[in-house]
Amino acid sequence: MTRASGLQIDGHLVLVGLPGSGKSTVGRAVASRLSRPFLDFDAELERRVGTSVARMFAEEGEVAFRQRELALTQELAAAPPMVLAPGGGWVTIPGVMSLLRPPGRIIHLAISPKEALRRLSRSRNVRPLLAQADPAMAMHTLWERRSALYALADVVLNVEDVDSQRLIDSVVALAHDGTLGIG
Repeated sequence: MTRASGLQIDGHLVLVGLPGSGKSTVGRAVASRLSRPFLDFDAELERRVGTSVARMFAEEGEVAFRQRELALTQELAAAPPMVLAPGGGWVTIPGVMSLLRPPGRIIHLAISPKEALRRLSRSRNVRPLLAQADPAMAMHTLWERRSALYALADVVLNVEDVDSQRLIDSVVALAHDGTLGIG
């Protein structure tokens, strides 16, 4: 795809990363700045199914949940450009990233398992895959299973070493001309 400075990427911006990496928070702010719709996959699936992600996992299992994410991704492949925040395990669905790119760009919001867990400890939402006796071990296991898949992103941004405003500015810059404001 050819881009000139000042032209906006003509596909989705997809934010991926561990739970707690800031996909939804950053995504909402970036979408607002770009005047694009924002879609949080978990919230959209909860709206469509009429129940929480935790309940979907408990009643149907992870495989069924990933099938719902895949169907949503297939639907969004033809939609106008948005900022998307799929769940942290979305990257584990075979072939899912290729459904959105090109022209979409996948941005990994990189965070250590320890920092992700620290951030999540302030949240009132319990993540189904972390609801176990040892959440730190569960988070580390998620990282081990997903890190190679996150590495397939077009861009990796370390979210631990930069304040949220600078991170948002960088994602917006990337959307406009493919450059990043983070060194």
